[in-house]
Amino acid sequence: MAQPQAPASAKEQALTAPQKALRKLNLVRSIDLALHLPLRYEDETRITRLRDARDGHTVQIEAQVTHSEVTFRPRRQLLVTVDDGSDTCLLRFFNFYPSQQKTLSEGARIRVRGELRGGFAGWHMLHPAFRLAGGELPQALTPIYPTVAGLPQPYLRRVVLAGLARADLSETLPDFLPLPHAEPKEREQDPFTSQIADPPRYSLLEALSFLHQPTPDVSLAALEDRSHPAWQRLKAEELLAQQLSQFQSRRERDALRAPVLQAQGAGGLPDQLLAALPFGLTAAQQRVCREIARNLAQPIPMHRLLQGDVGSGKTVVAALAAAICIEAGHQCALMVPTEILAEQHFRKLIGWLEPLLAPRGTRIAWLTGSQKKKERTTMLALIESGEAGLVVGTHAVIQDSVVFKNLALAIIDEQHRFGVQQRLALREKMRAPGHEPHLLMMTATPIPRTLAMSYYADLDVSTIDELPPGRTPIVTKLVSNERRDEVVARIRTQLAQGRQVYWVCPLIEESETLDLTNATETHAALSSALPGQMVGLLHSRMPPAEKKAVMSLFVSGHMQVLVSTTVIEVGVDVPNASLMVIEHAERFGLSQLHQLRGRVGRGAAASACILLFGTPEGGRLGDVAKARLKAMVETQDGFEIARRDLDIRGPGEFLGARQSGAALLRFADLSTDAALLDWAKALAPRMLDEHPELAQRHLDRWLGGRAEYLKA
Repeated sequence: MAQPQAPASAKEQALTAPQKALRKLNLVRSIDLALHLPLRYEDETRITRLRDARDGHTVQIEAQVTHSEVTFRPRRQLLVTVDDGSDTCLLRFFNFYPSQQKTLSEGARIRVRGELRGGFAGWHMLHPAFRLAGGELPQALTPIYPTVAGLPQPYLRRVVLAGLARADLSETLPDFLPLPHAEPKEREQDPFTSQIADPPRYSLLEALSFLHQPTPDVSLAALEDRSHPAWQRLKAEELLAQQLSQFQSRRERDALRAPVLQAQGAGGLPDQLLAALPFGLTAAQQRVCREIARNLAQPIPMHRLLQGDVGSGKTVVAALAAAICIEAGHQCALMVPTEILAEQHFRKLIGWLEPLLAPRGTRIAWLTGSQKKKERTTMLALIESGEAGLVVGTHAVIQDSVVFKNLALAIIDEQHRFGVQQRLALREKMRAPGHEPHLLMMTATPIPRTLAMSYYADLDVSTIDELPPGRTPIVTKLVSNERRDEVVARIRTQLAQGRQVYWVCPLIEESETLDLTNATETHAALSSALPGQMVGLLHSRMPPAEKKAVMSLFVSGHMQVLVSTTVIEVGVDVPNASLMVIEHAERFGLSQLHQLRGRVGRGAAASACILLFGTPEGGRLGDVAKARLKAMVETQDGFEIARRDLDIRGPGEFLGARQSGAALLRFADLSTDAALLDWAKALAPRMLDEHPELAQRHLDRWLGGRAEYLKA
């Protein structure tokens, strides 16, 4: 587990502002700098004459300033006219400094680079880059790097090239890599050479040197879409590092030991639980229960991801896994992301399990951050003594004061909502050397196959791919914010039929930067529009007791309308709720919209989800927002939603907390680099077996201390 950050040393405090900015970008080692690759490139290697230029192209011109003035209508701006001998161009600046005015004074000869607009009406550029003319033109394209405040591009270029010169870039790929000159027949005989039709032709040093300073004759398109062979070499190395880490993680865990958890047979606690449930399990639930039971019966720690769509019945699967653990005489911990969900799980599990556990003298404990000291002390004592067979709670479960007697199974619900450190901390609650608890992670955001192959290669994946009978289909409608009155009328109809309604807002308070109606205002407006109906308000900043009271009123049916932020996104189960209104739906992520929609359709009544969207001043939604809303209307299949979400956002954002803010794939793209991923998966175990030293050097180079995050 990564160590907690120590207080800043005197050496760290003495860092300059640029050095601190470099640390902010995690650019600490020479290899980090060498692998900090450009976002894009600017071509400053050539001068374009204005008469040869084309509208909309980004060009560099060399010209003389013939006129420079500051005007104040319609707003303050600096207007500079330049002449390159073939035509003139107007440069317009709305933000400028006296030093820039001086550089752009009449008579000065300058080099200007920017997007050229105009033509017959005269050329102009808005806020172009410029400097005094003179000196030779660069011989390579100019890289533009990802940066932060306090880290200008010229400084970053210098330190990156210095890091590239210092870094150890000796080869770590073994000799049995596929060779470019191999004959097709030879390739077919070796699974490692048949994976890539056109293997990397550059050494790592050549690839990095080229990408930091590409020659002007290279195709910019090949650089930007990362199809250039130099990019292919880097992506192959990166995917190999990731797969090495995954295989190494699995082997390390296979060397650990976990308690053998086996049901006693017919009539045991799991069978009693199944008999007591008011419903039967679907075939998919039965299948994943068998997969989990087989894992738990082994002395090797289970590391399994249970994925299933919203409402597919993951909680009962977790309860059956917990029953196996408790019957074997051990403790199980269930960690969930919010207090609302923790309480809901607690009530469900008490209803299902407590009547069966009471005769055994076993209790269910629960832990949250808002508990009163007396209740918390009681719960901690139950856990430490082993009397609590099941512990349900939020991140409070992993605090130092929580001591388990014999934890054997850790279940994490909505695992993507927890940081890596929190997941590792729960696993470390079992303190026996060389031992680790079985781990079951659950998610209602299904992981597309290519992502599971890559990021979850060290996990076994169980999938609940059918919904329980009785779930009603949800009709999804896109409605403009201008038709709010019609939506309120729809709410009145639902309430008249005895139904309940959610209204979700993206913000709690007003924001000066985003024109979004806040939850407080919406609550007031709906309370006024629906006289005689109880309209509640729920958001994350409310005291826990108040949140609990509001949810209790809504769950019991006393409250008809609940205005909420996304605090109700996960797990809240009110079968009588039949209408979900999501305000400013264009601001939400696709998986979040799908989660919110899943709060309705849980009963027998026909249910609907209304996506209220607003448009910016330009009058049209962005392409990404349109793609999300279109996907929501077209499908209710969580796996299809996940696939489209991956296409829209990319793997880094899709996986969220697993990476703890540091994208573990910076260069490869799973949608286009499947062949490279296959190659890396085939090569990684062979490299670990035959070249362990090279494998470790490769891991250290690419992941540094981040390999631990892949194991969480």
